[in-house]
Amino acid sequence: MQELYLYIKAFHVIFVTAWMAGLFYLPRLYVYHADSEPGSVQSETFKVMERRLLRIIMNPALIITWVLGLYLIFGFNMVSLSQDGWLHAKLVLVVAMTAYHGFLARWRKDFEADRNQRSAKFYRIVNEIPTILFVLIVILVIVKPF
Repeated sequence: MQELYLYIKAFHVIFVTAWMAGLFYLPRLYVYHADSEPGSVQSETFKVMERRLLRIIMNPALIITWVLGLYLIFGFNMVSLSQDGWLHAKLVLVVAMTAYHGFLARWRKDFEADRNQRSAKFYRIVNEIPTILFVLIVILVIVKPF
């Protein structure tokens, strides 16, 4: 059972890493896409890159991250939902990260339809959100401050 737990945990970390890579990269693509002319070859290339990144890497990584994470919580009795406050805080932050993922997906649809109204500066700023959430989540998981 302990060995299975370690494998599930390892795959959870692997898929978190894949998801985070997408969360860092997709808004970076939006920065450059926002500066490209709608309908241009460059804009159309960004559309393909963004769609593939979201559908092929980010969405599956998000789903597998959640499934494995919930299995780690409920499948092994390694944490106490009534006592481990750090876990509650982590889950709130992961829900926030998931909401951010949803915003990125919605913004991709705006780019796809050539109706983006946001500036490259906006995407540069929101690109910092997953970094902040990620740092907080890692601290909670490693330090378990409460």
